[in-house]
Formats: sequence, C-alpha cells, structure tokens
Amino acid sequence: FSCPLFQASSPLSFAPLFQLRFMSDLEVQVPTAFDPFADANAEDSGAGTKEYVHIRVQQRNGRKSLTTVQGLKKEYSYSKILKDLKKEFCCNGTVVQDSELGQVIQLQGDQRKNVSTFLVQAGLVKKDNIKIHGF
Repeated sequence: FSCPLFQASSPLSFAPLFQLRFMSDLEVQVPTAFDPFADANAEDSGAGTKEYVHIRVQQRNGRKSLTTVQGLKKEYSYSKILKDLKKEFCCNGTVVQDSELGQVIQLQGDQRKNVSTFLVQAGLVKKDNIKIHGF
C-alpha cells in the first residue's frame, strides 16, 4: 500500500498528517469576510457629519420592513415632510426622537428609492448628499 497518508508504522499516526492537509485545503477555500455595514460604520456616516441624509431599511418579521430617514436639517418640519411622504407613497409612518440621532422619520415598507427621489425632487437634499443603506 503506497499512499503517502498511510506510510506511518502505526495505524493511528497518520491522523495528524491527514488533519493538517485537510485544514490547509479548507483555509484556501474559505472566502474573505465581507462586512455589509462597513459603509455605515465609516467615520463619515455619523449623524450630521458632511450633511448626509441616511436612508436605511430594517427587516421586521416575515416580509415586513421599515424605512428610516435620518440626517435632515433641523430647521425642516419633520411632521410636514412625513405627511407628504405618507400621502405620496400610501404608507404609514411616524417621527421618532432618538437620543443620539435626533429626529428620525420611519415609514412602513421598503421605500428607499421612493424617499430619495422625493427628497431630491422637493429640493430638500442634493442627490450627492444621500446615502442609501440596506440589503
């Protein structure tokens, strides 16, 4: 029997050699880790820095999702913007006061593209200042 794995004198001494070869094959096949929230954790994505408006989607239960809009200017009336968004997209929503992020608009459903085009067309935000996050 001339297999290189079985050249050892005792039948149990081939196990470490086999494990080493198996582990090295696995290490080559494992892809590098990908962080989907890397852009959200970057230094320029904090609330209020560089005047970005962040539009995110959060998965709830099942097919339900929630869209959040954060980083609008404080002089805007969030309730009026929310009223127009709700009427335009036929969804419900609310304004939530967060201790770190300030006021955040929440809408039902995945409204990321709709909200971004609405904010640009209304002249509230430039297209370059919108960051869309999520899956």
